[in-house]
Amino acid sequence: MSNLETRPDEQICTAGDAAVGVQLLDARDVPLGGQRAMNVRRTIPQRARSMVGAWCFCDHYGPDDVSRSAGMQVPPHPHTGLQTVSWLFEGEILHRDSVGSLETVRPGELNLMTAGVGISHSEESPEAGRPPLLHGVQLWTALPGSALGVDPHFEHHAELPVAELDGGRVRVFMGSLAVGGQALVSPARTYTPLVGAQVDLLPGGRVELDVDPGFEHAVLVDAGEVTFQGAEVPKDQLAYVAPGLERLVIEAGTSTPARVVLIGGAPFEEDIVMWWNFVGRSHEDVVRARDEWMAQVADAPDGVGTQYAEGAETRRYGRVVGYAEGPLRAPVLPDVRLRPRTRPV
Repeated sequence: MSNLETRPDEQICTAGDAAVGVQLLDARDVPLGGQRAMNVRRTIPQRARSMVGAWCFCDHYGPDDVSRSAGMQVPPHPHTGLQTVSWLFEGEILHRDSVGSLETVRPGELNLMTAGVGISHSEESPEAGRPPLLHGVQLWTALPGSALGVDPHFEHHAELPVAELDGGRVRVFMGSLAVGGQALVSPARTYTPLVGAQVDLLPGGRVELDVDPGFEHAVLVDAGEVTFQGAEVPKDQLAYVAPGLERLVIEAGTSTPARVVLIGGAPFEEDIVMWWNFVGRSHEDVVRARDEWMAQVADAPDGVGTQYAEGAETRRYGRVVGYAEGPLRAPVLPDVRLRPRTRPV
């Protein structure tokens, strides 16, 4: 999913200061787009904590009624230096990209797009026969410097490892996780040590997860009353714990089921600059990425919207074929130099 903010802030992403116990991170409401704005609840990046392992972006949306509207409509837009991880609880999203992928993601399935040097894609609610509700999360992981030059590629995984427990169910969509004596390993390709999983809990359910003590972790509460490591976590908030733990405990209240998304990973060792849909290491990286995207789009002849410039399909981001509208223009860069912040010591 694109960050459709028309004036996106500079995001200087580092591992963040050390946290003691459970750190609760509030979500902020962000309207994406213009007249067809879709509201999301964003927990990272934010000033208090910008990354969890390599995870650098978390948008939580829905449930939205898309039966009387066009639903999600995100025109072609670019990405660099990251992986987009699309994960649904309800609904369907149709993905198109500049490497020729055309895939529908459904609940329990993973759409994973690796931007590498550069890719563009669109996302939309299918025109006919789609479910009435759309509900899920859009996550990004930052690529390490060693992977910034990889060729862009796309993966769809309909079959993912699941563990059924007395207290609920755990489905791993990225990385690996030890659950109930089972090693659950996602087939998705990753570039840093990390984990992503959906945990569904029965009323009063308790799930214990054996985790890598070198990882930091966080849980996003989607539904229900949830306690994480003994701390109550309100709905829509992200609860973070620092490295050093070998076991995580997630519990549901007794009245209703609960659902959370677990993310985690080894603390990211590189500072990154993230602006709009670009992840780089410097101001120059972002400026170059924006300039090269804008060289691929041009004002439409009628003065409304944009179209592809001649030869766009052979340039850095390629061309998305099949989406009804032209590509998005990049926002104007801020008047200040984008600077990575040094890591807290």
